[in-house]
Amino acid sequence: MKVLKFGGTSLRDAGHFRQVADIVLSQMTKETSIAMVLSAPATITNQLVKLTQLAASQEKTEDEQQQLRSFFETLLQQLETDENSDNSFSANPFKGNNVWPGIENILTELAQWLQGLNLLGQCPDTIYAKIISSGERLSVSVMQALLLSCGANVNILEPNDIFLAEGDALEAEINLEKSIHRFNTKIEAESIYLMPGFVAKNSKNEVVLLGRNGSDYSATALAILFNAKECEIWTDVDGIYNCDPRLVADANLLQTLSYQEAMELSYFGAKILHPKTISPLIKYEIPCRIKNTEEPGASGTLISKTSVIRKEKIKAISSLSDISMINITGSGLKGKVGMAGRLFSCLSRAGISIILITQSSSEYSISLSIHTRDKMLAKETLQDEFHLELEKELLEPLEFIDELAIISLIGDGMHQAKGVSGRFMSALADASINIIAIAQGSSERSISVVIRAAKADAAVKKCHQQFFDATRYINLFLLGCGGVGAELLRQVHRQTEVLQKNHLGVRVCGIANSKKIAIDPDGLDLEIWQKQLEASSDKFSLSLIEEQVLNHQLMTPVIVDCSSNDSLADSYVDYLEAGFHVVAANKKANTKSYVYYEQLRETALQNRRKFLYDTNVGAGLPVIENLKNLILAGDELKKFNGILSGSLSFIFGELDEGKAFSEVTLQALEKGFTEPDPRDDLSGMDVARKLLILAREAGLKLELEDIEIQSALPENFDIEGNRNDFLSRLPEVDSYYAEKIKQAAKQYKVLRYVGSIEAGKCRVSVEAVDDSDPLFKVKAGENALAFYSRYYNPIPLVLRGYGAGVEVTAAGVYSDIMKILL
Repeated sequence: MKVLKFGGTSLRDAGHFRQVADIVLSQMTKETSIAMVLSAPATITNQLVKLTQLAASQEKTEDEQQQLRSFFETLLQQLETDENSDNSFSANPFKGNNVWPGIENILTELAQWLQGLNLLGQCPDTIYAKIISSGERLSVSVMQALLLSCGANVNILEPNDIFLAEGDALEAEINLEKSIHRFNTKIEAESIYLMPGFVAKNSKNEVVLLGRNGSDYSATALAILFNAKECEIWTDVDGIYNCDPRLVADANLLQTLSYQEAMELSYFGAKILHPKTISPLIKYEIPCRIKNTEEPGASGTLISKTSVIRKEKIKAISSLSDISMINITGSGLKGKVGMAGRLFSCLSRAGISIILITQSSSEYSISLSIHTRDKMLAKETLQDEFHLELEKELLEPLEFIDELAIISLIGDGMHQAKGVSGRFMSALADASINIIAIAQGSSERSISVVIRAAKADAAVKKCHQQFFDATRYINLFLLGCGGVGAELLRQVHRQTEVLQKNHLGVRVCGIANSKKIAIDPDGLDLEIWQKQLEASSDKFSLSLIEEQVLNHQLMTPVIVDCSSNDSLADSYVDYLEAGFHVVAANKKANTKSYVYYEQLRETALQNRRKFLYDTNVGAGLPVIENLKNLILAGDELKKFNGILSGSLSFIFGELDEGKAFSEVTLQALEKGFTEPDPRDDLSGMDVARKLLILAREAGLKLELEDIEIQSALPENFDIEGNRNDFLSRLPEVDSYYAEKIKQAAKQYKVLRYVGSIEAGKCRVSVEAVDDSDPLFKVKAGENALAFYSRYYNPIPLVLRGYGAGVEVTAAGVYSDIMKILL
């Protein structure tokens, strides 16, 4: 014997009724007998609730009754005329006229009850139970006729005669021991037993409801009475997932769960299960399988005595919303025997369920988490119970915190695992989620935290990334899509498959230029991003992208600044405080005041965000990363010399070949080595900014004004006017450099534009270096950096390579982005 339960979504129309019949009849080839428990068709229970409310309010119900009648008339017509059924078991054609009298009797009885409510002006619970459970009876009437038309032997089970329930009329619980004692149904071979769910009778012979998931509860109880080998709950989902698949696209379907894991999941918010559905199965050890009506061949999720323990030990993540917390504090709690007992007892008497409890080790406070719907009742109950203590100020006024949620990790193997709690807390901290309370069961099967409800979805997503083989995404907002920015997008697009193989992903959610921003929280199409940006009318603002992150629960949001915009650099602190990581090719922020430089790092630390800027010096060369590693390892920078400009490296390298200064400057401009106006490079300011960053990373508290800057142009040269005027005068410099090169050559030296740090002083200038200097052979756009330190002396640590160009710079930015994930 096997018990199958079908929910309302499985019975929403004629096609699904036939589908359910096919599933049951196909299983009859494997089972000698099957029991079916049915819910009301989808939406019917809601219609019945509305009818009851209207009648009790003495309003008209005729239109709603007609809608109900029309639904079943249409259902029977479709079942009769449907010629597309795959049902190969049909023995007799389905006749709606043969079924309608039974449907009519139920609807007539319903109309009489509604008329009585209209006269009474209220609805007693026992009448409410009869009306609301009519939907299940209607389902059974239709399914019985359908199965009979297929040649099946069908027996109807009346739950009111089988189940003896106790407690509230609308949330009753089945007394299984007494129900087993009164159950005397004998199983007939090759028979289908059909029963409406959701309903039972109490000792007063009154109809009562079994509450939320009542039909599931009916099915598990019936499985116990029949001593079934398995109970199957058929729904519209494939089974139970390790977290809500609506939140996490790559949520994993769980093949198995233990009873205890299922109980924890149901208790902490898994909507497909309810604790009272699982509880009876534990005692009688009857397996339960969750299956999808749309995929009858799939295995679903099996809930049984044991389950497969994953190597990560965590089985699932659950979220329970609409939670309020009560904080009870005061000296009256400390050392007072019986205070906690009074607290729990009074709430129990009021019918209030306590979900989670925490108590301080000082015994000065107790915190309780309850459903928000019980908040006002809990407040009244506690104030009545402890009115003397409150009056005498032995207890402080009750504190209530609303709009909370409980996030739980669940798994039988948790007690064997080390560091689960630490990883849990770390994941939440990484998502900037504050933990209000923590609790862990003595079985170590679950650990729960209370957080703000607005952060619940983000918490589930981040924990799924932490504990499961999920793709970890960066949600990127690019500011500046010129040369470096556009190349970065090409590299991100090109690396998509490589990242996917490593369970990583970069989702470009926003691309901005100086005028507008294109946004798509699911990721912009990197093949047509220019068109998407052109079509956008949105202007970039922090509030706009913050709204996207919040509304769409985007994890690991990153702002990448590939512009040279000064105002954007001024906003990095705001970005970090808003929860964004910041990757900057723009070096303006790191060369502003030292106060701002420190503020950036303090803000990143306080908000657990990363501020990465390795391309500020050396483009794609790992300059800053290596300097930081040296300092962290206990080294100390004694001296530094470096060629920090790709454009000036090219220009001064070509001078070695005997070319004129004006000629090679124009060549550098044509090749794209310099800025559109070469004066920006020749002034030395760009090199000075890079040198300042290195000095600050080495621990020097300097400002840009502290750096001695010698322009690459002679001091008396006129740099005023527009670019063309400047370039036309540039040949005037040729003789100046011809003489300097001549003098350097006499000493077997060459000219280089060098940034240097020594004795706490910084200088950028044209220097003559000999062949023993690491900078002697550096040319053609290369950068070279020589670090003389406590460990690297007299031979320096030298980093050399191309330090300019959009490709290498974009690659450096991409590397910084990856550091956030890795």
